Amino acid sequence: MAKSILQPLLFLSISVVTFLVCYLLAITVQVGTISYDNVSLILVVMGLSFLIHWIMFIPSYVFQTEKFYDLTGSLTYITILIFVVYIKQLLVHSVLDLRSILILSCIIIWTVRLGSFLFWRVLKDGEDKRFRTILPSFSQLFMTWTLSAAWVFIQLIAALVALTSLEAAKVPFGIVGYIGLGLWVFGFIFQVVADYQKTRFKSNPKNEGNFINEGLWKISRHPNYFGEIVLWTGIAIMAVPVMSGLQYVSLVSPVFGFLLIYFVSGVRLLENKADKKWGNDLNYQEYKEKTPVFFPNFFK
Repeated sequence: MAKSILQPLLFLSISVVTFLVCYLLAITVQVGTISYDNVSLILVVMGLSFLIHWIMFIPSYVFQTEKFYDLTGSLTYITILIFVVYIKQLLVHSVLDLRSILILSCIIIWTVRLGSFLFWRVLKDGEDKRFRTILPSFSQLFMTWTLSAAWVFIQLIAALVALTSLEAAKVPFGIVGYIGLGLWVFGFIFQVVADYQKTRFKSNPKNEGNFINEGLWKISRHPNYFGEIVLWTGIAIMAVPVMSGLQYVSLVSPVFGFLLIYFVSGVRLLENKADKKWGNDLNYQEYKEKTPVFFPNFFK
């Protein structure tokens, strides 16, 4: 009885704390960015991210479906970016600088590619197995949608600082910007290749029930996630030259992504699943012993 009461309270508490953390982050980095009537654009888009996800939570719970969960995250990225560009033009009437154009392009390319891939995968598989125990619980499902809203906002926070900075047009893209762009290109290609290799492996009937240990998966057990963190690090680095003061707090973006992917949503869940499925397989034990969990061994 106590557990049935405490667990929903815990999930709802996590949702509230998540929202407050994002709010504090938004007001911390907002100095020196575009605002209207003393309300920063960064704070507005934070609210927009949560609003979109909370609205989509309703049909997700009512119809007990998770099929548009990842798609919603992708569309939220694009919606926020379009909104920011529109409001910026409305308030500042300035032409987008090279940094803003490249950051926008990189995020939209990544979003469209990954969002469509994840949506296609869940339609092909029929479900996202992570949600089997989540969907029936109102509080846990609400927390999951809330965490997705936070994920989108915090992943974008460094980019948002660059896009809404009042000094952006005055600061050249420079060597730091090109280093960031290079990292994004490397991370994006790494993730795309990893996803392609795994999709091809799973589509081969001969590999049914087996784990992948070829291609990039030979040097990392989760190369797709590694690529994602690298590309978001690249975006954060592109934004660095226009930052000042507390805006550097926005560099938490790739760190947050790594912590969430590694300890919460991705690596941990998949590692546990793999251990249950292949834990007694000597070949998997050898693969696990010789292959890094996350950071690739390029010299293997």
